[in-house]
Amino acid sequence: MDQNIATYIPEAAQGQIHKLLNEKDLHITVKKARKTRHGDYRKLKNGGHQITVNASLNPCRFLITLLHEIAHYHAYQFYGNGIQPHGLEWKDMFQKIMLPFLRPDVFPNTILPLLAKYIKNPKATTDSDVHLSLALKSLDPPNNKIYIFDLKPGSTFIASNGKMYKKGKKRRTRYECIAIDSGRMYAFNPNAEVELMDA
Repeated sequence: MDQNIATYIPEAAQGQIHKLLNEKDLHITVKKARKTRHGDYRKLKNGGHQITVNASLNPCRFLITLLHEIAHYHAYQFYGNGIQPHGLEWKDMFQKIMLPFLRPDVFPNTILPLLAKYIKNPKATTDSDVHLSLALKSLDPPNNKIYIFDLKPGSTFIASNGKMYKKGKKRRTRYECIAIDSGRMYAFNPNAEVELMDA
């Protein structure tokens, strides 16, 4: 293990995580915050395997992200590389790995039922589950950002990529937003955190 993962996850999860990471060819690296991902998994050219997780994540989100990536490693070990990244094999592996951690001493009651529901059919990111994502973000330190769904239609905001957009109408689950520089339309998750430009 490249860094002391125990300092980043809930204390009650540390013993179980140590057992999961007892693989000589698996290396865990904690990275600085990345805007496009919470973590990732990849097979190295030397035959080893690497998982990276953002250091900026709160303990609950760090643990979920770490387990998500460990599931990729185990899915590769069990099924090989001919599977879809977040297909049925990964979903099955993630469910099996996550179940022992679904305990009130690991996750608070605000997270536990939402997480239990999420892993019945997990997606590529927890951000796709609005309720779970908002519950996880509530554990973060306060910041000056606001959620897309809280903005008034027509509001101008800066997204995490540093570009400016104007909020439009809501589709079934996402909001149409126009990029100010290009006029192109983009769809934003309602729980995306942005910086409001015009109060």
